[in-house]
Amino acid sequence: MRSDLRRLSGLTLSLILAGGLALAQGSAPTPQDLEALNYYVSNGDSRAADAELRRLRAQFPDWDVPSDLTTLGQQRSPAAEIDRIYRQIAAGDLTEARQAMDETSRNFPGWTPPPEMERLLATAEAQAAFDAAASAGNAGAAIEIARRTPAILRCDRVNNAWRLAELQAAAGQKAAALQSYRGVIASCSGLSEVTATLEKAEAVASDAELVELFRLANAQLPGSGPALKALETRLRAGRGDTAPEASAPAAAATGGAKRTPGRTAVAEADLPAAGRPRTAGVARSGGGAGLSAVRAAAQRGDWRSCTGLTSGATSADMLYERAWCVYNLDRPLEALAAFEPAASGRLGAQVARDARFGKTLALLALKMTEEAARLAAATDLTIQQRREVEAIILDQRGVRAYQLKEYRRAIAFLTAYEDLTGGLRRDLAIMRGYAYLNLGKRTEAKRIFTELNNQLATPETRAGLNASR
Repeated sequence: MRSDLRRLSGLTLSLILAGGLALAQGSAPTPQDLEALNYYVSNGDSRAADAELRRLRAQFPDWDVPSDLTTLGQQRSPAAEIDRIYRQIAAGDLTEARQAMDETSRNFPGWTPPPEMERLLATAEAQAAFDAAASAGNAGAAIEIARRTPAILRCDRVNNAWRLAELQAAAGQKAAALQSYRGVIASCSGLSEVTATLEKAEAVASDAELVELFRLANAQLPGSGPALKALETRLRAGRGDTAPEASAPAAAATGGAKRTPGRTAVAEADLPAAGRPRTAGVARSGGGAGLSAVRAAAQRGDWRSCTGLTSGATSADMLYERAWCVYNLDRPLEALAAFEPAASGRLGAQVARDARFGKTLALLALKMTEEAARLAAATDLTIQQRREVEAIILDQRGVRAYQLKEYRRAIAFLTAYEDLTGGLRRDLAIMRGYAYLNLGKRTEAKRIFTELNNQLATPETRAGLNASR
């Protein structure tokens, strides 16, 4: 599967247990209980609204149903506000996103921004500040921003290291620039990242320093010796040296442990923020060697090389390949934008369908569940694509219902997930057990925890058994 699906949702056992036992539902629905009904009413889905209304009446027999269901919108959870904040972050409307986050916290006293939302916004704000500092040529400010927000120093934002090194070199700080380049080579594991960095570093490195950088690169990428040797020969020939020193791969191999993706690109003292890596000599239009190289990288799962090769791409076919690669690097915001040209039909109906499937997965990765559900409903997905999407949607809805203490809805979603996939992950099964327990259904909860404990006894299953006795 092109998407190389990762587990996109699910509640950890510690989070489930930390929630403790909540009181049973009262005799009147809360705003959270009315969320689904309000959604159906506001979207004019009368059949779904009637079914939800029947369920609520059965669950809350003492509830006085309002004559005008449109007034339910006044009693709601901040789902719409949360989706809007994520959209604003994705669009780069950071001031508006921060204001919306603060307003939502004030208007919904029980709500606090989730850590992922805070992280996304803080990183985007730091990136914007770094870009402004870099555009102004202020290397000192750029370094300080990077120190405050290390997330913008990761290898998937290697462009920041390059921009900072260029600022340092322009300010006459060649040693600092060289150290920035050295940090990238020592920390990043993508061949395209490392080779592009070596090409840039050549402008500020002496002959001896260049040899040392290639030794470092060979240690970092022990399987890329021929490519690095060819690059070193070319760079040294450009200096008029026709007999370049060997970079001694054997000697360099002493310290050649690969870094995992996401490592900081350079030393903390050196870098910052987001832009796109530029790889020299890559075709940017459809077809040809450029697209073939991109597809080859994607085929072997080399997402970083694929991303580097498509940096700055403008054609729909290159952007489509890039979208899957950045998605698999856990960069769903970028994936959403890159999928758009293909999703609009510029590459034909089948690719448009697959691109809309990719957009749906990216929305789910951002926990924008209802947005994803609407897009999936409007797309003629394949049977397999629809099963994958629906499973993630049911997973996320079940987890969210549990977090909102909507235990009956959580059980319904998780049961539907089990029916669709033929099984239930262990963390979700434990969550369903606690949902029954919170509804006072100890017999059912005990049955679930007993079954899980018989399969594999853990502190979590024993705690569930003790709580259900």
